[in-house]
Amino acid sequence: MNRSLLLKLLSAAIVFGAWEIAGRVPVSYAFPTFLDSMTALFAMSIDGTLLRAYGETLRPLVAGIAISALLGIVIGLWIGLSEFCDWLFSPIFIVMQAAPLAALIPLLVMAYGIGLTSKVFVVCIMAMPVIVLNTASAVRNTPSSLKEMGRSFLGSDFDIVTRIILPSASPIIFSGLRLGISAGFIGAILAELKITPTGVGDIITYSRSIADYPSMYAAIFSIILLAVLFLNLLERLEGQLFAGNNRGYVSD
Repeated sequence: MNRSLLLKLLSAAIVFGAWEIAGRVPVSYAFPTFLDSMTALFAMSIDGTLLRAYGETLRPLVAGIAISALLGIVIGLWIGLSEFCDWLFSPIFIVMQAAPLAALIPLLVMAYGIGLTSKVFVVCIMAMPVIVLNTASAVRNTPSSLKEMGRSFLGSDFDIVTRIILPSASPIIFSGLRLGISAGFIGAILAELKITPTGVGDIITYSRSIADYPSMYAAIFSIILLAVLFLNLLERLEGQLFAGNNRGYVSD
């Protein structure tokens, strides 16, 4: 644990140090130093600007992630358990994952307007394919020997799914959930930049328009920091839930 924490702190120090040096060179007049950006971040936190912005940003993000997690796992289980459903629905989610999201946003705006619904759809389009495909792959690749053992003990299909397939696939399903949530953060900010500038996206757009680059980079840094913290919490939760299946992470 101490080694992992030390490596993370060292990595952060290298990145922030390089950021500070690049801002002082400077690599661009629009690239502020790390200290200037953190000063702007502190100022926005104190005056409540950042808190109000996240009040807007988290609405489509939380709704989209909740929908993606629930439907994604259910659909993934369905696809993984049925060859017909795999043949029928897997290509749809593969195309969704590969499609350029920016090209789909105008279609969502035409269909659902510029409100909350469109932004939730953007988060779902980003997050759900990852969750579905990981869940389906985990279920599909459950060792056949375990399923045959369940049948030899006269287990029903429901027993095999709930007592063998799900416990075996859970670590990979949870990893897919982490990846989907990470994509959801990207979708939430992209929606605010491309549909209507609200929340953190509004800070980024407005700061860029008035050349307040420290505030712009501070807003970008804040969403990255929130995503990293949330994913680290999920990583720790995964480690607690699936200690026997711990595969390790690069951060370790």
